[in-house]
Amino acid sequence: MTADTSTALTLVCGNRNYSSWSLRAWLCTRKAGLDPEVVVLPMDTPEFEARIAQYSPTRRVPVLWIGDEWVWDSLAIAETVNERYADAQLWPADEGLRAFGRAMAAEMHSGFGALRHALPMNCRAKQRSVVLSADVRNDIDRLCELWLQAKSKSGSDTWLLGDFSIVDAMFAPVVVRFSAYALELPEHAKQYLAHWLADADLQSWIGLAEEEPWVIQHEEVGNGASLQ
Repeated sequence: MTADTSTALTLVCGNRNYSSWSLRAWLCTRKAGLDPEVVVLPMDTPEFEARIAQYSPTRRVPVLWIGDEWVWDSLAIAETVNERYADAQLWPADEGLRAFGRAMAAEMHSGFGALRHALPMNCRAKQRSVVLSADVRNDIDRLCELWLQAKSKSGSDTWLLGDFSIVDAMFAPVVVRFSAYALELPEHAKQYLAHWLADADLQSWIGLAEEEPWVIQHEEVGNGASLQ
């Protein structure tokens, strides 16, 4: 049985343009058919420091408030939304695919540090030129390998495990990253990017990100970054 959808939901996020973890949490709410109030706190600003404590005891985003209860961390938010609002449909019914998807989500949650550091998520950036280290290239290769393995297991030519699942939300910021920077990718990865970039929810987020006035200079990397 799902939770009462009349309970007020508030999702506290960082800048849509840069906050990859906020994007993950928001996508899971949207794919569960929810429309939470979104509070955006601009990161690396005095406003963020002044307001964050009232929403997040960890002083980090995202945080989902369900009435007077709060859930922090994107993966915990995703699993909570799945249990309470999505009748567990944000994971595949097949237990093998579900286990594989959870392992992928956990790897994304804790890994790929070189890629995160070198290629920040930036919704406004488009095909910027970057010089890749061996570690970043290895991260990109591993991500593409995971996507191929998932699609081979599920037989899907759209989402990774058939229908949309939490693992797709976990990789959505990677899709935005791969779109932001000029990278050589295998065909199957390009197809996954195209599918995600045609998604109405992701496009809604990107559109709002493009309207934001805030710029975090250290998140602006690649050729053409000075134009942002």
